[in-house]
Formats: sequence, structure tokens, C-alpha cells
Amino acid sequence: MTEPRLTVLMTLDAVGGVWRYAMDLAAGLAGQVRFVFAGFGPEPTAEQRREAAALGTLEWCDAPLDWLVSGEAELAVVPKMIAGVARQHRVDLIHLNLPTQAAGLSVPVPVLAVAHSCVVTWFAAMRDGVLPSGWLWQRRLNRLGLASADVVVTPTRAHADLMLRAYGPLPEVRVVPNASRHAPPVRRMAQPMVLAAGRWWDEGKNAAVLDAATPLIGWKVMMAGATASPVGQEIAIRYAESRGELPHGEVLDLMRDAAIFVSPSRYEPFGLAVLEAARGGLPLVLADIPTFRELWEGAAEFFPPQDPVALAAAVNRLIRDPSRRRQLGQAAAGRASLYTPDRQACAMAAIYTGLCPIPETLRAAR
Repeated sequence: MTEPRLTVLMTLDAVGGVWRYAMDLAAGLAGQVRFVFAGFGPEPTAEQRREAAALGTLEWCDAPLDWLVSGEAELAVVPKMIAGVARQHRVDLIHLNLPTQAAGLSVPVPVLAVAHSCVVTWFAAMRDGVLPSGWLWQRRLNRLGLASADVVVTPTRAHADLMLRAYGPLPEVRVVPNASRHAPPVRRMAQPMVLAAGRWWDEGKNAAVLDAATPLIGWKVMMAGATASPVGQEIAIRYAESRGELPHGEVLDLMRDAAIFVSPSRYEPFGLAVLEAARGGLPLVLADIPTFRELWEGAAEFFPPQDPVALAAAVNRLIRDPSRRRQLGQAAAGRASLYTPDRQACAMAAIYTGLCPIPETLRAAR
């Protein structure tokens, strides 16, 4: 195998979807890019450490994530740590998965910031842009980080538009849809079960509407995902069967058994769980939000995200119509074929090499 042409420092965390994004992208670029992972926030599990070690070098930094602190002073050490890891490993490019990490970052290499989600766009979607005074520093720091990046990447045009509403004009923005290497490869005999998966403590995932719809739905409704956040936010699931936070493989097992997949999210920059369900051929019932319309128009049923009665009606129509379920499952799988790891890796590799074409003479000297 030839030596990877680029060395990329990628920041990540162990508590959200960024971990899955980072591991899948690194797997897709294996052999082309050598990754150094700089982790922040709560420590990863032993299983996560093993996964990262198989794909690159993991350096865990003793500093928090921006959405787990009350002020920017707690983040002052972050850019210094990133710069230190970059120097230590002589990286060619820095890929940040939190744009705030670019604020105050001084490095001699290009910086790419991926905007997966943030507090400010969450409030733009959930509170019509009304940001509490205690979070104003987030807007300032994110705006500074976005302006400091050479390129900003978002997973959907819908999220790029939301960022424009939240922050105003941005530097160059590229849309690269997310992908997942982990989809249910073989569907088992579908059970009379409706499945949803998400971090339910986050109000943007809209657990309350799905839970309220559950008594009106003709099949069992199962909700997989954490109901309590790392900082104490919590939601009670009263009617659906709550499975709590599960290993990723167990969620995929549930997808193999389910007959319908629901995502009620009101704020969703992309939605990896929806993609994984679609790749497994599950028919989709989705909240009618710009992200899901962009990605799944014509391949899903939609419902008004704040209407549990409409959600239940959409699911019950599919329960009564096996032919429609098959049709929608096939449509979802077909659409999911547009969002593949190979396409994502190819798009990101093009951005990487466009930012830092390294002369072979320089590479030979390193």
C-alpha cells in the first residue's frame, strides 16, 4: 500500500454523531489520508478508542465541547491544544468538526470547518432565531470561527441556508451529504413495530410528539436513544417503549426487525439514522422540515412536525397498506444510494487536495 498523501488532523467528540461521521470518513479515505484524531469533551469508551486506533492516531485533549460550557473563557485553551497536536504530527490540513474551534486558531496550514449543528442554528429552527442572552457568546465565537476557516462544509443546503439566517454571509460553503458505512445489510422478517432513534433529550429531536402519537398508532412504537444528556437535560417517555442509549450495532439490529422508521425531528442538519434505515429498505415517515424534503422528497411520507395526530395517521396508513410500505422502502433505498461513503469520501478528498496540494519534492523531504 502506498503512503497516504495527506496527513489531516480531525477534531471529534465521543458523545454525538460526529464520532460516527469521523470514523466513517476516515474508513472511506483509508490509504489516501493519514488521520490524527484530536478528541474533546467526555472521554471515549474502550470500544471507541479501539475503533479510532484502527483508523488513525487518537489524541484526547483535556478540554470541553462548546455546547457543554457556559462561556467562551472555558474554551480558550482549545485552539492552543489543536495547534500543538498539529505541530506534533506535522499535519497538512486541519479538519474541525466544531467551527468555534477555529476561533483564535493560528496554524500555518489550511483549516476546514464542518458545520454539523450548533446552538445558534438550533435556536434559529426551534425558537425562530431568538437566542437567550446567555448564549450570545456562541454566535460571536461561531461567526469568528466560520470566518477564520478557509472552507466551510455543511451536510445539506437546508443547513447552509439556516446558517445564513443565523450568522449572515459566510466564506465559501460546500455541501457534502453525510454517509454511513453501517446499514442493515439484510432485512429480516419485518415485525409489527415502528422504530425511531435519536438523542431524545434534545428538544430538537421532538420526542414528545412521537410519544404523544404512540397511543394512536396501531403497532408498537420503539424509541432507541439517550433520554438524558451529559449536562442533566432529561425527557420522560410515557407511551412508547424506550430502549435508552444502545450500542450502534444494536440499533442496526432493531432496524433489521422494524417495519417502519420514523423521525419526528424539528431540527436536523442531516439525519444519519434516517439514512441507515433507508439503506436497509425501511419505509420512512419524516417530519416535514427543509432538510428532510431536500434529501427524501418523493421517497418518504411527511407530516407536520408538531402534530401527533397527523404523525399517527401517516404511520397507520402504512400499517394498513403493505404494498405502499414496500414501495416506500424501495424508494428510500434507491435514494440512499445517492448518499454513499464513496461519494462522501471522494468529495471530501477533492476539498482536502484543493486546499493543500503538496509538491512531491516537499513530501519527499518530510
